[in-house]
Amino acid sequence: MSDCIDRRVSVAPMMDWTDRHCRYFLRLISPDVLLYTEMITAQAIVHGDAPRLLGFDPSEHPVALQIGGSDPDLLARGARAGERAGYGEINLNVGCPSDRVQSGRFGACLMAEPALVAECVSAMREAVRIPVTVKCRLGIDGHDDYDFLSRFVAAVSDGGCRVFNVHARVAILKGLSPKENREIPPLNYASVYRLKADHPELTIVLNGGVRSVADCQGHLGRLDGVIIGREAYHNPWILAEAGAAVFGRAVPAREDIARRMVPYVEAQMRRGHRPGAITRHMLGLYAGQPGARRWRRLLAEGAAKPGATAALILDALPPAAG
Repeated sequence: MSDCIDRRVSVAPMMDWTDRHCRYFLRLISPDVLLYTEMITAQAIVHGDAPRLLGFDPSEHPVALQIGGSDPDLLARGARAGERAGYGEINLNVGCPSDRVQSGRFGACLMAEPALVAECVSAMREAVRIPVTVKCRLGIDGHDDYDFLSRFVAAVSDGGCRVFNVHARVAILKGLSPKENREIPPLNYASVYRLKADHPELTIVLNGGVRSVADCQGHLGRLDGVIIGREAYHNPWILAEAGAAVFGRAVPAREDIARRMVPYVEAQMRRGHRPGAITRHMLGLYAGQPGARRWRRLLAEGAAKPGATAALILDALPPAAG
């Protein structure tokens, strides 16, 4: 099993946001960043409509499938389906703190069961030839010290995991909502840095609070990669800037990205998708730029009109661009 994926900059898996349309749009902005799907449960993949759940455009590569679950056999079958669908990596979610996820015995609550996580990783690795990675937190309620994190990582690495995407916050499973878990537990970058120093043989990628290219560059001096979350959705141009600073890419023009989305929207409409299901991911394209408010308003209003077409993107372009 080889891992040739460049993990220096990734976009976090985000429920209701990083669907295939969002990923297509973000890929136009940056050819290099690693993209992740929304979390999809192994149960849904194995017993549901796998082609619909796993479908994506080949241009999204490099793209990884994030999977949720705690049954080694189901996870192995789900991972195998993901590999067949063409994904380049399978990422096990051991970081989501939501009540719904906990009730299904997966997500961050699994950090309390490192032996089971290692078993899940081992089963998936035996089922696929692509990398199997783990997304985790620093810890959970009552287990928030560094030694717990280090023991968890050591145990899971014994199951064959070589890449850990670490959200630099503890998950508070009782008393905080998922939204609060993204904001209230303090960020602790020092623990992630220490983890890399103590486990230099592992690939350690940091998630949490990365909001600028300067943030990316600062962390990349000590870690193997960074993951950008909501900032990449609300201000996707950070990916173009990161592409220039980290990957040496020329920065594209926002107008070119917008215009390149038109044929994609047209093609997706022929498949039965509503334009608004795609253009909602584009609202942040002009964040911080003249005409940003007009762009958002016209894009949202245009998508809501009966008979909306892909031309709504061109209609919404800021005057200087159009």
